[in-house]
Amino acid sequence: MNIRRMTPIFRSFDESKAKEFYIEFLGFNLDWEHRFEEDLPLYFQASKGACVLHITEHHGDCSPGAAIRVEVDDLEKYHQELITKKYRHARPQIQEMPWGTRDMSITDPFGNRVIFTDEVIT
Repeated sequence: MNIRRMTPIFRSFDESKAKEFYIEFLGFNLDWEHRFEEDLPLYFQASKGACVLHITEHHGDCSPGAAIRVEVDDLEKYHQELITKKYRHARPQIQEMPWGTRDMSITDPFGNRVIFTDEVIT
């Protein structure tokens, strides 16, 4: 068996807030979206570079409050890009962590955390 990749699933409760956060603020691409019927919950895929996320409004898919770590090449540049957007629900900061990374943690409107991080320096 060869494990190829992992796709985290985050719980959402509001389509417009989810898209505002992941697509407009974080700058992810909306790859596709699915509903079984027009008035049923939304399930969509968002990606940025090699990071792929699934966002779901379906009750049984997962619980809110999850966290993931996403390694990035230029944390400072991404931080500046986010700060200039003046997103009203988050003003992320970069923190030096005791294990050797610099992390920028951002919580989505549903309690899920995305932690963008530099490579661990040993």
